[in-house]
Amino acid sequence: MIILDLEQGSPEWGAARLGIPTASQFSRLLTPTGKPSTSANGYMDELLAERLLGASLDQVTTDWMRRGRELEASAVRYYELQRDCDTKAIGFVLRDDGKCGCSPDRLVGEDGLLEIKCPGAKTHVTYLRGDVSAAHKPQTQGQLWICEREWCDVLSYHPEMPPALVRVDRDEAYIKALATVVAQFAARLDAESTKLTADQEASGLERGDQGGER
Repeated sequence: MIILDLEQGSPEWGAARLGIPTASQFSRLLTPTGKPSTSANGYMDELLAERLLGASLDQVTTDWMRRGRELEASAVRYYELQRDCDTKAIGFVLRDDGKCGCSPDRLVGEDGLLEIKCPGAKTHVTYLRGDVSAAHKPQTQGQLWICEREWCDVLSYHPEMPPALVRVDRDEAYIKALATVVAQFAARLDAESTKLTADQEASGLERGDQGGER
């Protein structure tokens, strides 16, 4: 585990996660029920494009992203009072091999994580009636795997409704399956990246040769 002390959302944070699979997108590799996702190829194309361009494709700040940032401080205060604890902000965490990473919202003590969601009213009610953690299993289990932690509290926070707070423990069987899928995906990603980079360089040389002939 490699912890990078970066501000989430900063250019440095964006550069650290450029072109590698991250826990927030693990659902595109493995579904919450443990089946391979049909979105993996599209996700690979996005990461390959980032590597070729040297820039993130996700540069747009949506209204929902702004909402999450605005409400996060209030959600953290609620959580710390509810659990009678302190939390610690964290930047970006890489696996030792640097092939994948994650950005938990907070570290809790020595064993826990906090993942905050600030959805709209309808989705929040869905979480109140069901299990806020279920849909986010690939992300939370991925965070527990990468950060080497034991549990993650998932908090859905809406300022005008009761919060939904669920604790998720490590699911070792799911983590094993996720680790395998991520490793295979990362190996394919590196192989495709090497090929495309070579093709890009060859294409550049050909254009240069043609320019010289003129």
